[in-house]
Amino acid sequence: MNRRDLLIGWALAGLELEAEAQEPPPKSLYIPKPQLVEDRRFLLDFMSEFPFVDLITASPDIRITHIPVFLNPAGAQYGTIYGHISRQNPQNKTFDGQQTAVIVFHGPHSYISPTWYAKPEAVPTWNFGVVHATGKPKPITDPTALHDLLAKLIQKFEGKDSAYDFAKLPESYIAGMIGGIVGFQMDIELLEGKFKLGQDRSDADKKAMLAGLQAAKPARSMYEFAAEFYKRG
Repeated sequence: MNRRDLLIGWALAGLELEAEAQEPPPKSLYIPKPQLVEDRRFLLDFMSEFPFVDLITASPDIRITHIPVFLNPAGAQYGTIYGHISRQNPQNKTFDGQQTAVIVFHGPHSYISPTWYAKPEAVPTWNFGVVHATGKPKPITDPTALHDLLAKLIQKFEGKDSAYDFAKLPESYIAGMIGGIVGFQMDIELLEGKFKLGQDRSDADKKAMLAGLQAAKPARSMYEFAAEFYKRG
């Protein structure tokens, strides 16, 4: 092989490696075509509206942590997710920027009775909406950055009119809290939206489903669930 062919071979190998490095991670979710939603704005709005998530990692074992997060939609191609977990949680060892995680955002869901459809030849189903965000979490360990993360997370859920002021807490107390957590940020490399809402059924069935859902018994609120749970003693 002459020098020219050798250089071309190296160049082609480099291009192949670059292409492999830019490939998105494998999909984490089976999505039939009618249920696939790829509208980036819609998916990001959904994630902001339903920010209590499942953080899933698989190294060395499968681990799932349930946490609130906040989303910076302009942080990367598909946005950046920020959150934190306990320092005692061994899942924080996966926050090295190398290991893949999936963060699952859940929306409303409900049983769908076949009696709601226009034709009786049907079976029950369950409708729902979810978004899976895949990426490689990186640790946030700087106390100032962690303080900012907590402030933004609290502000998201307290709202602008809340009387609570995180900034007025004693520094010694905040330092103790920060010492007990590990923050992370995850640039989203793959965004998958699955919305199984009966959108592929007839207009008559969709209208009947909406009427059925409106009349169905609502799920217990957090107040109702917690009040009943406390009675357990």
